Amino acid sequence: AAEEKVGLKMNVKQGDLKKIFSLLPSMHSPTIAPLTDEGWFDLDVVIDEKTVRDLVPKLKKAGATGIVEYQLNKVIP
Repeated sequence: AAEEKVGLKMNVKQGDLKKIFSLLPSMHSPTIAPLTDEGWFDLDVVIDEKTVRDLVPKLKKAGATGIVEYQLNKVIP
């Protein structure tokens, strides 16, 4: 249910993508989009809310910046 999930958005340098991917327990693969700054990407992922507290420090250590957590209205599998 949507109440148990949250979205996370973050900016990641190309060289840090593999480290970040290995940390993300997403429903499927994260959505990734290039940013206008060359070599940077925006990652968007849906995860269990209970994992956020432990995950965010690991993402920061692995190189993620501008991390935004947001609530979901609905999750339709």
